[in-house]
Amino acid sequence: MILLPTRNRQLALRRAAFRSVPEMLDYAARGETGPTFYNARGEQLSALSWREVRERAHVVARKLIGAGFARGERLLITADTWPGFFDTFFGAQYAGLLPVPVSIPVGIGGKEAYLDQLRRQFAASGAVAAIGIDDLVGFLAEAATEFPALRLHGGLEAIDTLVEKPVDLRPLGAADHCYVQFSSGSTRQPHGIQITQAALMANLAGITGPAGLDVRLGDRAVSWLPLYHDMGLIGFLMAPLSTQMSIDYLTPRDFARRPMQWLNLISRNRASIAYSPSFGYDLATRRGAPQAPADLDLSTWRVAGIGGDMVRPDVLDRFVEAFAPKGFDRSAFLPSYGMAEVCLAITFCAHGTGARTDSVDRTRLADAQRAEPATDPHDADRTRRFVICGTVLPEHQLEVRDETGRVLADREVGRIFVRGPSIMPGYLEDPGATDAVLSADGWLDTGDLGYLLNGEIVVTGRAKDLIIVNGRNVWPQDIEWAIEARRVVKNGDSAAFSIDTTDGERVIVAVLARVSSDEAREALVRDVAGAVREAVAVDCDVVLVPPTLGLPMTSSGKLSRSRTKTNYLAGLYASSSAKPAAA
Repeated sequence: MILLPTRNRQLALRRAAFRSVPEMLDYAARGETGPTFYNARGEQLSALSWREVRERAHVVARKLIGAGFARGERLLITADTWPGFFDTFFGAQYAGLLPVPVSIPVGIGGKEAYLDQLRRQFAASGAVAAIGIDDLVGFLAEAATEFPALRLHGGLEAIDTLVEKPVDLRPLGAADHCYVQFSSGSTRQPHGIQITQAALMANLAGITGPAGLDVRLGDRAVSWLPLYHDMGLIGFLMAPLSTQMSIDYLTPRDFARRPMQWLNLISRNRASIAYSPSFGYDLATRRGAPQAPADLDLSTWRVAGIGGDMVRPDVLDRFVEAFAPKGFDRSAFLPSYGMAEVCLAITFCAHGTGARTDSVDRTRLADAQRAEPATDPHDADRTRRFVICGTVLPEHQLEVRDETGRVLADREVGRIFVRGPSIMPGYLEDPGATDAVLSADGWLDTGDLGYLLNGEIVVTGRAKDLIIVNGRNVWPQDIEWAIEARRVVKNGDSAAFSIDTTDGERVIVAVLARVSSDEAREALVRDVAGAVREAVAVDCDVVLVPPTLGLPMTSSGKLSRSRTKTNYLAGLYASSSAKPAAA
């Protein structure tokens, strides 16, 4: 086994002080660090220095140029965690092509659902070539039949068959676009986010600098995050590259199978930076902690980042309880907030403060959209606890506004807007969607709700997911977490949303039914309805979803409430305990 160095012996650390992706790979290639890939058993599959990554990318670039692909054309890549993605992504950068990373199949949904997603992404991106892992070559070929503009598709062998010609490279530069990122929730109507080199470099400067991860000489990262998602691609490929860092990878599938391997790699390779959404910490606690080896040592883990979904304080508390005896320091938690339309990061908390929470009165939050401090923070029925997500990155601005555009004061809940050099120029060839979220003076409507507290943002949820019942705001997370807290269902087994009926707004809770008898199913419906009534004081219809069908997820592994609602209204859950009402 080759363990790539954690630090370069002669190359000076530069923190994102570059103008383009090719420029930062050129610099990192002068050192000894790089990426290493592991399987679910923690066995090393391959190790590449950044120099080797660059050399392989140059070969791919000369082949693409020699095959006649024009500068600015788009190359779709199924972004699994493997060296072939690095070859193709960076090869495109040196060839002047725009990579379009897309997901591999996630969760239950079948071949046709993934083919439909691929076709939509082909159409939205205008790709002229598509490269994927061997397991997906057949999917690419089948989807490509409807797109005659695709001149090349297949696995890496499709590139291997091209002739490497002695042509000059034409790397993307500071004034160019960098790649196209599909947002994780946009599978039905894909929004291709245009990421420019300049915006990416501005975001990386914030991420890696003192206001973000504060990357230091000798830091090492470990990641299982998918490279088709902004947190994986930027946070755990571009950020390590831009700071010449070594990074150790697991695939998301292998993490899901054996979450303990994530922590084992941190311990074994003395890593200092790793990130996860809340559900990753939860999975590591529930399934990993019982398997933790006696010699597990998490004392080197300096930055335990949290982002990608609503941060759950209860999950973090349980993680600390499980792994503090193994050297984990709860002050290492680094909550953050971001989205792909801003490349990745918008806010970070200060280092060493851990995951701080704000306990607010649940009733005032629902009725008056005000986050007033709870009189008794320990009263779970009357209190809502939110994790504080920090201050906006340098050179960026953040405001919370009401529906009229008025900027709100501290503790007033409204829509979050952000402006700065990391903002996307727009959605690819979709000016209508761009105009809906991006103002002429550069302010982006994030679509998220939250409030400010002494200059720090507290995110309360997605505006489109908000449930309004009799004038009260009800967050779907409150419903789902209440069901889980009462041990009615497992984490991730429920989805709450609302529908319009002739009698007004109606709350629906879709629940995976892991029981089969009529008696057990009826009991599950009663328990779920009772938990919702007790927690948020609303009645609901409970829909039982067969485990074989499952609840839909976004490409980044988050629950998709909007697609659950679509499935419900389409009658896909008609065999359950409640029938779809009119939309």
